[in-house]
Amino acid sequence: MPWTCPMPVSRRLILAAAGILLGSGFGRAAAQSYGQRVAVTGDDGKAVANSILPGEITGQIPALRGVTYVGPRDAATTLYEFFDFNCPYCRKAAADVVALHAGDADLRIGLVHNPILSPQSAQAAKVMLAVQRMLGSDAAWRFYQTLLGKPGRIDGPGALAAAAALGIPQAEVEAIADSEEVRAALKSQMRMAADLGLYATPSYVLGNNGILGHPGARAMAQMIASVRRCDRLAC
Repeated sequence: MPWTCPMPVSRRLILAAAGILLGSGFGRAAAQSYGQRVAVTGDDGKAVANSILPGEITGQIPALRGVTYVGPRDAATTLYEFFDFNCPYCRKAAADVVALHAGDADLRIGLVHNPILSPQSAQAAKVMLAVQRMLGSDAAWRFYQTLLGKPGRIDGPGALAAAAALGIPQAEVEAIADSEEVRAALKSQMRMAADLGLYATPSYVLGNNGILGHPGARAMAQMIASVRRCDRLAC
């Protein structure tokens, strides 16, 4: 599988430490099976794990709170990226997602948090959710690019510093990041990832197609074009 950070064995302990244990939200994850449902390869020539997802679940993604969107509201195609700030492959993916946005005026992108790798990832996710809540998606989109454009581990203090660069007083962003509204938003986004069986980062939802791992910019653009033609990752 190309370019993925798999979920650690101790995922439940990590979530508990971050204060966002999802409880019964993990229940449906096993129902989603990933393999080569559609024969597609990444930019590296390797097979990309994918699945056809239940429409009754993917149809709930637009109702999630705190998703950062860029691109036209009326776009016919929306690509959702489920990411973790401390997944090294998410750094490469972020650059490609930004390039996709710049090169495709008819594509809408939704950024969904899935901080499964560490408590520090959850801290950073909560800060981005606070930025999104305070300043909107454009600011959160810049925040995403800033953090994933930096080397090294990303944690709460680093995320707060990035938020301060946007002109937000630290005390204000901390208060909102620790609010029940932000905790609930993060919980619902991670529950959605679990329900869709997205156990690696980055992962994507494109239409009713689930993609595990980052296939690369060219392969992703081809999949988007195929979904527009025939609602499949490859026609």
